[in-house]
Amino acid sequence: MGSQCSTIQLDESEIEEIQKETGFSSSQIKRLYSRFSNLDKDNKAYLSHEDLRRIPELAINPLGERIIDSFFVSHDSEGINFKQFVCVLARFRKTTDDSDKPCPLNMREHKLKYAFMMYDIDNSGLISKKNIEHILTLMVGSNKSSEQLTAIADRTMSEADEDKDGFLTFEEFCKAMDKTDFQSKMSIRFLQ
Repeated sequence: MGSQCSTIQLDESEIEEIQKETGFSSSQIKRLYSRFSNLDKDNKAYLSHEDLRRIPELAINPLGERIIDSFFVSHDSEGINFKQFVCVLARFRKTTDDSDKPCPLNMREHKLKYAFMMYDIDNSGLISKKNIEHILTLMVGSNKSSEQLTAIADRTMSEADEDKDGFLTFEEFCKAMDKTDFQSKMSIRFLQ
């Protein structure tokens, strides 16, 4: 699946399987395959961390490294194949109305798990105040003082940490996200 490959190498049964799992249209899958192939400069049939760093949108994103790492969370190899690449992207697929049935990968719960994982820096299954401060520093560090970031993290913990143990569980995180327009914040408009 390297840069010399074309979308012709994706057969219709593979496209249909990916469509069912991700909710992307056939044309979106072919375009994503083309993007994948362009990133795979060495024709390895997988993308490494370094390949993903060549995506301009990730290179300029303050959470770019965390997002890149998220592609590899459930994969033990040094790279991800095309299907794995598309499955991660599917979590960001927006649902527009009732006729656009969400697939399991872009349903609210999966998006929440993904966002939780972004904050759970040490993969402990819990989010600490330190985790929140770290993510805030990545996102707005140069625009806010460390005291301001600490105050935001303190307020977040006091509002969301229901059992006051100093950590947010996934359940507590979900309840806190109920107060936000989470679906639109976790959506990217993909090629039509």
